[in-house]
Amino acid sequence: MPHLILFRHAKAEAVSDTGRDFERGLNARGRRDAALMGEVLARAGLAPDVVLVSPAWRAMQTWDAARPALPAARVEVRPELYLASLEQLAAAARAEPDAARLMIVAHNPGLHEYALDLSGDDPEGRLPAFPTAAAAVFELNGAGPARLLHMLMARDHGGGAP
Repeated sequence: MPHLILFRHAKAEAVSDTGRDFERGLNARGRRDAALMGEVLARAGLAPDVVLVSPAWRAMQTWDAARPALPAARVEVRPELYLASLEQLAAAARAEPDAARLMIVAHNPGLHEYALDLSGDDPEGRLPAFPTAAAAVFELNGAGPARLLHMLMARDHGGGAP
């Protein structure tokens, strides 16, 4: 079965030097957590073969920090993923039908909404929030519902706030 990994960017600065949201970068915790989550995914055998990344600086830095643990992935920066809606995220995922394990690195609230939609509004209560540097791993079942396999959070693996 194909897998879809929704990876929210790691903790970012409150404001960028320019004041533009698009240019906010990761803070120190974000850089650590993004690298940690790359390692967590690799150790779990969940390395993606294709990664779609929002062009926002914080999303790009998240992938750059995670990438050393996941080096074999083909990466595409997709402008439409910046603050993407559930529908835009779903369209991006559908556009990669040959990916065995697709990762999307993007933003809330779209990622959380897409995760809830995939899981049928989270009947098991595993998606109450989608914090920074979290990765939701789904098994896709063709036209049927997706199954949430893992909700991985940096704080559960030694990351998060000190």
